[in-house]
Amino acid sequence: MSDSQLNDPTLTHAAAHRAHLAALQSGYEVAMQQHDLDAIVLHSGKPKRHFADDQDASFKSHAHFLHWVPMAGLSDSWLVIRPGERPTLYLYAPDDFWHLSPSLPTPDTAPWAEQFEIVHLRKPTLPQRPEGRVALLGEIAELQPQVVSELEALPNPVGLVRQLDEGRVCKSEFEIACLEEASLRAARGHLAARRTFMEGGAELDIQLAYLGASRQRESDVPYGNIVGLNAHAAVLHYQHYALQAPVARHSLLVDAGASVHGYASDITRSWAGDDALPLYRALIEGVEALQKRLIARLAPGVDYVDLHLEMHRELGELLRELGVVSLPAEDQVAQGITAAFCPHGLGHLLGLQVHDVAGRIPDQTTGDIRHPPQGHPMLRLTRVLETGMAITIEPGCYIIPMLLEPLRNDARGEHIDWKLVEALAPHGGVRIEDNLVITTDGALNLTRSPATGL
Repeated sequence: MSDSQLNDPTLTHAAAHRAHLAALQSGYEVAMQQHDLDAIVLHSGKPKRHFADDQDASFKSHAHFLHWVPMAGLSDSWLVIRPGERPTLYLYAPDDFWHLSPSLPTPDTAPWAEQFEIVHLRKPTLPQRPEGRVALLGEIAELQPQVVSELEALPNPVGLVRQLDEGRVCKSEFEIACLEEASLRAARGHLAARRTFMEGGAELDIQLAYLGASRQRESDVPYGNIVGLNAHAAVLHYQHYALQAPVARHSLLVDAGASVHGYASDITRSWAGDDALPLYRALIEGVEALQKRLIARLAPGVDYVDLHLEMHRELGELLRELGVVSLPAEDQVAQGITAAFCPHGLGHLLGLQVHDVAGRIPDQTTGDIRHPPQGHPMLRLTRVLETGMAITIEPGCYIIPMLLEPLRNDARGEHIDWKLVEALAPHGGVRIEDNLVITTDGALNLTRSPATGL
């Protein structure tokens, strides 16, 4: 068995994968019964071509399709699910001398294949239409209008999609194995990024080191890697890679993951450079300690909204300890001061999408959406935690001028030491992010396991 096979959860966790597929079949059968359906058809997606060009944009398969078929990047394929039958996978693998076509899975190379009827499509054609009432899930806008009519299908029924989204919230043993491997690969990249930073590399050098160590192409990462030196660390989704290293090396923030069969890791680390102030080093230590205390509180039944608000209270305490803000923590939270230093949420669900679905849907029966608390609109997860949920915990603290300037111009600014703020500004900020799975009595930290070295 090759090294790549040893790290392939579809091979090393074949029994768990079979159980995962069996649970999916059962869940879909319940959904079909409840929505009076005879079949559900999933489309894997279709690449989008750049305007007036002959090149396609980077492509990712539809997540509900990947929930069944662990072939990330498979396009123009279909999965037909019926009650009591093996799903039929119409797999598009054209005869093509321009590109390498997907390999047809067999039970020898992919044990999951025996759970499917597999039909080889050499051209992008429609599947055989199932009898009865059919729902079609996927990015319908990609398909020609006649496709939906020819399949006589209900396109993306809202209630059904919401129910299937809910079915992705708690992860199976197989999914956790994929997330664990994705975290391990990302950790290798983070350690290589830190080494390159310490050796004086530019943002591009750090990005290339990350990709090499995590064994990924840039088009394979689950989201665009964030590699920010100095003040760039305060741009939350910084999207560039400077070619030249800055003269002063205050800080590095790397927010980057990896993907295994579509399951994403999402890890962030901040490091101090040779030119960092002691205050910035203390900020990193404080945010990391804060994060570990929040992680220690994770368990089924914990309200994630309460955790988010606790993060803000603890951030207020840290800012006060460092002398940046003189107000008590509760007053900082109430007056929106901590929100200016950390405008994003504490974290989110993690899975086949980096910001996975159903983070704000606590009850599939009523469908009611629980919105974030006032003053915290960017919180993506508002649920009570359950066993099997995969989540991130990512507190941060940043010097973002456009958010802090309004504080300077009103009464709140009297309680802020602007000299310390200006001293921290060249460092950008701090974010520490781990990936965790909620267990029956706590949480499994996929990021800080002994294997990752983080």
